[in-house]
Amino acid sequence: MPNRPELKFPKSFLWGVSTAAHQVEGGNHNQWSEWELENAKALAIRSTYQFEDLDNWPAVKHVAKQPGNYVSGRTVNHYTQYEQDFDLARTMHMNAFRFSVEWSRIQPEEDAWNAEAVRHYKDYIVAMKKRGLEPVMTLFHFTLPIWFARKGGFERRANIRYFVEFVDRILEELGPSVRYIITINEPETYTYQSYVTGEWPPQRHKKLLALRVYRNLALAHNRAAGVIHKKSRKYKVSVAKNSMFVYPGDDAWLSRVSASVGQFIQDDYFLRQVYKTCDFLGVNYYMDARIYGYRMHNPQDKVSDLGWDMEPQNIELVLKRLHDKYHLPIMITENGVADATDQYRQWWLTQTIVALQKAMESGVDVLGYLHWSLLDNFEWDKGTWPRFGLFAVDYTTGARTPRPSALWLARVLKKIRG
Repeated sequence: MPNRPELKFPKSFLWGVSTAAHQVEGGNHNQWSEWELENAKALAIRSTYQFEDLDNWPAVKHVAKQPGNYVSGRTVNHYTQYEQDFDLARTMHMNAFRFSVEWSRIQPEEDAWNAEAVRHYKDYIVAMKKRGLEPVMTLFHFTLPIWFARKGGFERRANIRYFVEFVDRILEELGPSVRYIITINEPETYTYQSYVTGEWPPQRHKKLLALRVYRNLALAHNRAAGVIHKKSRKYKVSVAKNSMFVYPGDDAWLSRVSASVGQFIQDDYFLRQVYKTCDFLGVNYYMDARIYGYRMHNPQDKVSDLGWDMEPQNIELVLKRLHDKYHLPIMITENGVADATDQYRQWWLTQTIVALQKAMESGVDVLGYLHWSLLDNFEWDKGTWPRFGLFAVDYTTGARTPRPSALWLARVLKKIRG
């Protein structure tokens, strides 16, 4: 690690990667897979005017303009190749792996539970633990069973009971093998993309409905956490909250007030509803927001392939703020960069690991760091061209190839973990 040879982390610190079922498993049938088939052509047509301003557009346009790019299909076939992928994580000296259980596999119909799918996830966790990887299990990561979506999903408060029943069943089946549980992944992203911008299913443009869904997701977490904690206090429960450091770009009162309001909307409106039922805070971090007046103007000195401003060092400020406000341990449940040529990933990781060390030195209790992601994967409405993986994936052959940043990180983790 450049200029930081003294980096030290506790032996219990979790170093790993994060994945989501729909983005890596392949062969899923849920509200997302149906929506993909209905919208693939439209997404391909829209890609030019949506992404042509990106620096890497010339390199990705041949993929982005193909309807097939927006159909998840087999993705990287992690469902059948999971043991190989766990081996890759172990070669990198990791000791944790975040995954999601695909609700639509477990409960394909309202009154039907798939014993084969349950057995798969049991075998999955056994294989993970056999390799010394701590499971971090997510229960909702954007995808819904079709029957639940047709009932209105999380739009209706009465539907929360179905999610809680699913959680209860999963804990009965998989609970003995896990300790860390994420109930809801990025509630703000799901709500905003699905009900404000309408870019994700069910493509509703209703802000009041968005607020209702957002509050229902908080209630769903609280009820699920109650069920989980009632079963055993061994479980450590949280949400995975996409967090930003929102800050004023100047000293103008409007900038300062807007940044404060923006920070509250981004993080605290939701967290204040759920933190008392959390044993730790799961934090997903990708970018910040610099505010001038009432608008966001980020530095844009370095940007990812998705055009996201990159300030990885500011995760230190995010961690300090959340720790000071909520007084809970924190786990980085996602953090990474879309970088197909691997130009920035090593720099991103270096800045992030140093920032974690600084936050811990200032008193923040950080449980672990889970990088997004082990593999290139299906990036929702953008398909396969954004490349977040430490391992590049050939979508034709399925071959996994370590990027230079992955080889570098493996050496760093070997040194850190001794």
